[in-house]
Amino acid sequence: MADLILKTETQRELGTRPSRRLRRSGHIPGVVYGLGGDSVAVAVDARELWSALNTDAGLNALLTLEVDGDRQLSLVKELQHHPVRNEVIHVDFIRVDADVAVEVEVRLVLEGEATQVNNEDGVVDQAAFTVRVLAKPEAIPNELTIDISEMTMGDTLRTGDIELPEGVELAGDPEELVASTSIAVIEIEEPEVDEELEVELDEDGQPIVREDDDEEAEADADASEDAES
Repeated sequence: MADLILKTETQRELGTRPSRRLRRSGHIPGVVYGLGGDSVAVAVDARELWSALNTDAGLNALLTLEVDGDRQLSLVKELQHHPVRNEVIHVDFIRVDADVAVEVEVRLVLEGEATQVNNEDGVVDQAAFTVRVLAKPEAIPNELTIDISEMTMGDTLRTGDIELPEGVELAGDPEELVASTSIAVIEIEEPEVDEELEVELDEDGQPIVREDDDEEAEADADASEDAES
């Protein structure tokens, strides 16, 4: 069973206004469902929920919910956030069986350094940051890693290349792209050129001096001498 125990309250009013009052009191409205049982509207302490999910397992933390005196093994199915404040406003829990595999989304991490790619001024682009897997609740990994150290320019890595731990199976398409390589693009800002300072060049790359340019230069020189005198 899960070590993380989360108490719930089931006697709560339904609706938008009661939910707002509940959140102002430091609680999060939610619902528990799954395994053929009835859906139960619950409320959980916001700080306790944050503490339960603030582990290496993240949203895949295996929880034991206390619901009306009964303990139910559960996972967080969905967290709904406020569109502006980004705070949690609702949580869905799903009941799970310790002996039955469930499909979950696990964080995907690239590890190692692609030395050959770096030597060719390339970069490794990560295309997927999570992967869906099937596993029994207590076998769900916190994250999955894929080694990029042997990648060369033109290589790609796909979900089928991920080394999965025992008891974990890939749930999605094994051909889904995880990482690829590309040439690093460096943007160079061109210096601003003052149009008044632009010089016209001839075929040999030498500045073209026109008569009006000479006259302007002489006028500038005369004005400078007058100012010094």
